Amino acid sequence: MSDRTEEARAAYRKYVALREQVHRGEANWSVLADECFTDDAVFVDPAWGREEGREAITRFLDASMAGLDGWEFPEEWTLVDGDRVMSFWWNRVPGTTPDGRPLQAPGVSILRYAGDGRFDYELDVLNMVEVFEVMKASDWQPSSAMNMPPEQPDRNPTPPG
Repeated sequence: MSDRTEEARAAYRKYVALREQVHRGEANWSVLADECFTDDAVFVDPAWGREEGREAITRFLDASMAGLDGWEFPEEWTLVDGDRVMSFWWNRVPGTTPDGRPLQAPGVSILRYAGDGRFDYELDVLNMVEVFEVMKASDWQPSSAMNMPPEQPDRNPTPPG
């Protein structure tokens, strides 16, 4: 395995550890942007669209995750090859199906490692219709802090540079 792969894997582990701190209430979502992304990074979300630059990503993370109390994003698997990271995870809302399975919809993140422990690109891919179906099946209700995504987001998936 290459040194670059190991470096990217370590950076992703840091990313996941910070995300877990957020879930435990020990940090806010913007810590991911501050600690894990380059100044010129691009983050593309299926609902919110393209965000360019660490400051924009910080605002996006804080706005998009507000009101999603109780949601979890457990990983199923992660692959790392050189600068490329791909992770399969779940959008999991509180509650279970009638047969006891978690209420969840799959998601995939594709990241590009830029060095120095930071990423310069993340593209999240998921079926928003399925996410809304899972939300409807749950007793979960968003808090008043929840923000709606823009009506016409820029979904340009082109990485920076």
